[in-house]
Amino acid sequence: MSIPVLVARAVFPQTLERLRASFDVRHNADDTVLSQDQLIEALQGRQGLLATGSEKVDERLLDACPKLRVVANMAVGYNNIDIAACTERGVLATNTPDVLTETTADFGFALLLATARRMAESEHFLRRGEWKKWSYDMFTGSDVHGATLGILGMGRIGQAIARRGALGFGMRVIYHNRSRLPEETELPLGARWVDKETLLRDADHLILVLPYSAESHHSIGEAELALMKPTATLVNVARGGIVDDAALARALREQRIAAAGLDVFEGEPRVHPDLLTVPNVVLTPHIASATVATRRAMAELAADNLIAGLTGGRPPSPINPEVLRRGR
Repeated sequence: MSIPVLVARAVFPQTLERLRASFDVRHNADDTVLSQDQLIEALQGRQGLLATGSEKVDERLLDACPKLRVVANMAVGYNNIDIAACTERGVLATNTPDVLTETTADFGFALLLATARRMAESEHFLRRGEWKKWSYDMFTGSDVHGATLGILGMGRIGQAIARRGALGFGMRVIYHNRSRLPEETELPLGARWVDKETLLRDADHLILVLPYSAESHHSIGEAELALMKPTATLVNVARGGIVDDAALARALREQRIAAAGLDVFEGEPRVHPDLLTVPNVVLTPHIASATVATRRAMAELAADNLIAGLTGGRPPSPINPEVLRRGR
């Protein structure tokens, strides 16, 4: 009898065909975001879950779904999964790193450019029919070339953004990470490790690409925003909750920093209402990895993980490989 699995959101037809060739697939083809109770109900008797960031895998769900063996997250971030609880119960969790690195870095830099050069604000001005004449100071923003790029979180995506800044725009790159990168990694990027306070004070453009955790919650709040230059911009393509969105909205309204670009939000898809009323912010709906090729690659890697995890193979990207080592 085929192994039963749940695909919690709509995916590419080709990915679904691959999974159906190996499993008994229950598919949320309507692509509704399931409530926690609905997700638990749909998972009854299922051994595998192909999830997105919308599905919360916590102790309550794991205890209610004792047959669950593998959770394959179609994302590189996994703050929607309680990894400790999965590991304790012998449930393998996987994610989709690497395949979205360059695409997300492209978008992060695009968001940085749009923020620094006030593209969204000026487009709205034009669409409202308010452009009547040219003026010397109309929507003057800040230069990106030759400026100081600050990166908080220097993993794969941070390094890809650093390459774009240093090699493409001649930027000085400073970064803060929990641990400093090896010199052989820093040198090609022209990147210099600094403490967090120096990063905040010196960056002309600060981009956040650190993982979300309890420790990184509100890494950028009132105190951190107060350290930044009034001419600085802030971009978040990491995870919601890393920035205190309410504090950021106040800083933007009071022009304590120049502008912000946000692809992720605390409590998304809800967006803090104050962010919707300030003009100097560019807002996008969590689309940094949204190219057809990259989303296909993410779906296929999630499928690879699910198939290997449930059929005795070794998944390409386990988050808690200790589950594999001790057997399940």
